Amino acid sequence: MICALATRLARIEQQRRQIMKLQWAECSKTAFSGDFTPVLVKHTKHLSLVDVFSIGVDRIQRKFEPMKKQVEAWKATRIPDEAAKLVIYRAFVENELDVPKHLARRVHDLYFNPQVEEFAPRTTWSLSNAFTSAFKELDPIPQFRATAKLASFIEVATASRN
Repeated sequence: MICALATRLARIEQQRRQIMKLQWAECSKTAFSGDFTPVLVKHTKHLSLVDVFSIGVDRIQRKFEPMKKQVEAWKATRIPDEAAKLVIYRAFVENELDVPKHLARRVHDLYFNPQVEEFAPRTTWSLSNAFTSAFKELDPIPQFRATAKLASFIEVATASRN
């Protein structure tokens, strides 16, 4: 009985710690960067979740401005068709982006025949959206991993063409 109670209390404590973590997806050094901030408190009696979430949301919003600037820069950067094909080739054939190969045709189609009018211009932003739209076919965890690596890959791949 005591062993079962101790196990139950340990499980409850573990769940409490998991609940008390605030996390913003951390991506590598580009527009989509964030922070991981665990909030571990010894006692939760006087903890205000409103305050905790308010601080977390505030920290996240501070990261929006650099991301908005990056998006605007990508929207303004035109990519010749051959360069876009090379980026797609490097991602899938040369394995520079760790994503399933079967998405290559989908990325190509979404970039060169966009389904959304906003992505019709041949820009870095449109290329990024072709990738992320194709990633929606993946399960959630592989989709998250692929999307997290995408921004830095596109930065490197498009910078190397200059």
